[in-house]
Amino acid sequence: MEIIADLHIHSKYSRATSKDMDIKELSRWAKLKGISVLGSGDFTHPGWLSELKKNLQQVSENTFQYDGVKFILTGEVSNIFYKNGKNYRIHNILFMPNFESVEKLNRILQNYGELALDGRPILLLDCISLTEIVYSITEEALIVPAHAWTPHFSIFGSLSGFDSIEECFGKYSKYIRSIETGLSSDPKMNWRLSKLDDITLISNSDAHSPQNLGREANVFDINPKNDLYKEIVEIIKNKDKNKFLYTIEFYPEEGKYHYDGHRNCKICWSPKETKKYNGVCPVCNKKITIGVLNRVEQLADRDENYYSEKFIPYKNLIPLMEIIADALNSGKNTQKTLNEYYYITTQVANEFEVLLKLPEEELKNKINPKIAEGIIKVRKGEVDIFPGYDGEYGKINIRWSKDNNLENEQMSLNKQLELF
Repeated sequence: MEIIADLHIHSKYSRATSKDMDIKELSRWAKLKGISVLGSGDFTHPGWLSELKKNLQQVSENTFQYDGVKFILTGEVSNIFYKNGKNYRIHNILFMPNFESVEKLNRILQNYGELALDGRPILLLDCISLTEIVYSITEEALIVPAHAWTPHFSIFGSLSGFDSIEECFGKYSKYIRSIETGLSSDPKMNWRLSKLDDITLISNSDAHSPQNLGREANVFDINPKNDLYKEIVEIIKNKDKNKFLYTIEFYPEEGKYHYDGHRNCKICWSPKETKKYNGVCPVCNKKITIGVLNRVEQLADRDENYYSEKFIPYKNLIPLMEIIADALNSGKNTQKTLNEYYYITTQVANEFEVLLKLPEEELKNKINPKIAEGIIKVRKGEVDIFPGYDGEYGKINIRWSKDNNLENEQMSLNKQLELF
């Protein structure tokens, strides 16, 4: 059975997150999206761990559920440490099989950071020591370097990272079977590094609000009667292409760190432009922030079109809320956009069914024709892309037909009224 899994999210206990990031809302939005499995997020936080234990029902050895949505136990930590004369800041996603192993881990980690301060705690602990601790508790664990290319907090980050997994994890690098590509890179960019050929590339939302669940995700072929934790961890560890069908990706240009630049100075550069100016901002004369594309270029040993049949495929999507907002010329978070979103996802099909599978004729017959056109154009890659840089999200514009207008907006309004 095909299931969609978003394995890296946050709770209301993480900084800069929505108060709606609770179990009830996470489950409600997962169903609107078409997500079958969520990572719990933030299991190191005592408050969130208590809520998880209180609300989640165990359905198999290492899998839990709430209101029909499955959960496995995950959390993100921020490792900050000094090594070889340099400060490193690496974020890692931790997968643990059960509450007992989580509680054992938390008792140790509280010696390296204040777990109650943030859902993603800062640990004064290097990645080698973290791995030793995690796997001393259980061999069923999994550690995945998070958003592996972002400049400030990642394993390959231009400002705080390493040039290889081996440099970061040392003798424990054999335990690192996967990295998370992050919003500013996609699998094709990672395929340029031969040293990642045996590494499984996963994609997750890193959501801080329920609406952002599934903006990136993983699609597996799993028997839902099996223990999903064990299945998913084994698929990732073994890079099982038969069961790992594809990842769902942002267009990487839409990520906040795809290009180089200075946000405050309005400087946005490709790697070639950065090289031309020696990486110095012409406005403030300071070094610019080197983005993901440039960092990939630095470490790559293949050209940008390299492909192998061994690679797990991916699909670029734009979230449905963004397509609706663009089609209706309304803000992403407006009631107008939200009403249309609720109509589609409750009366037609869940978001991923609409974006990926619903036939074109059915789209045109059941929803606003301009929204349907947007979905079809995104499927075909008919978009214009303006890259993000230095913390500024990029912009993806759909190439609308010139003769299309909003004549069908009343139809959408009538549909929305049917909900009330």
